[in-house]
Amino acid sequence: MGDVRLDPSDRPVSSLPTPAPESTAPDGNSAKDDRPRRPSGLRAVPILITLVTVVVAGLLGWAVWDAYLIAPWTRDGTVRAYIVTEASEVAGRLVSLPVRADGYVTKGQLLMEIDPTDYQIAVADAEASVEQAQATLDNNRAQATRRKELTTLTTSEEEKQTYITQARTAEATLRHSLAALAQARVNLQRTRVVSTVNGYVTNLNAQVGDYVTVGERVISLVNADSFWLDGYFEETQLSGIRVGDRARILLMGYKTPIWGHVAGITRGIEVQNAQPDAAGLASVNPVFTWIRLAQRIPVRIDIDPVPQPVVLVAGMTATVQINPHTGHGIALMESLLPGQKQRDTPVPLPAAQALAPVQSPPPDPLAMPQGGVILQPSREKAP
Repeated sequence: MGDVRLDPSDRPVSSLPTPAPESTAPDGNSAKDDRPRRPSGLRAVPILITLVTVVVAGLLGWAVWDAYLIAPWTRDGTVRAYIVTEASEVAGRLVSLPVRADGYVTKGQLLMEIDPTDYQIAVADAEASVEQAQATLDNNRAQATRRKELTTLTTSEEEKQTYITQARTAEATLRHSLAALAQARVNLQRTRVVSTVNGYVTNLNAQVGDYVTVGERVISLVNADSFWLDGYFEETQLSGIRVGDRARILLMGYKTPIWGHVAGITRGIEVQNAQPDAAGLASVNPVFTWIRLAQRIPVRIDIDPVPQPVVLVAGMTATVQINPHTGHGIALMESLLPGQKQRDTPVPLPAAQALAPVQSPPPDPLAMPQGGVILQPSREKAP
């Protein structure tokens, strides 16, 4: 144990070892300063990494803004097609139905056949009526000709006129019989219903043995050559859309994009305030809120040739973007993400589609309003 001594306050205090004083280096610094220090340049690395990350994030954010907000786009797109209704023009029982549901048919292919027995009989009856009318006409013409050569001593003028009239009546009867024969032959041909377009049989409910009436819808065909897409864009985006602009279409069920071009912009939508009341006056909504929702205007987009894996179905939904490969943001994204442009570029338009289709003569340039239809294709970056 250490020695115990009394301090001035008469309290015993243990004598503890006193820590040795810190050694001093010749330059006056303490010994702990001799440890290696971190270079000042390495301290700035985290700051530089943070700054670079912020700059890249800002550039990508600006690129996304330019790509998705500057270029008009919408998620409200619908694939559409013309539906051809094949109805029976004659009544009868189905004896043949050589098509299947969802099958592909070509123009002129047989779709269904109705029992032709009654119509074959009608044709034979009409042919007999024509022969009878022809014989009557020949007889009346001969009698009229013979009496025309006789003198008034044997035949009066009134009798001659009567035979001439009978001959003319026989001519009219023959023409009527010929028309009935033509109609009977047409009805016989109509027992065979052929496709008027290239398309797909959809929602087939008929079967052999069913009795169909005149005008009854039996088969519906989706015209395979008529697919287009309606993109419903907000009215605030119409200023950036022109006829002929390229459109990138991403169907909901496919990752592969397809391409098209703007074919037209709808020039009218329903206006609720224009609906008349019982007296024919406009029914104007008395409430007008501060928040105004932009109306959506249909834009028709013709679809370019579709890649093999993609199957178009009328009614599918899609995201549509107009002129997606334009703008500084897209160029930046392509430079930061190499290889994206090669996998996602539009197929060049054929020469026949280089200009937008014109449905009517273009208006006078002086009368064309600002933002009207243009006939020149838009400039875009080459694939």
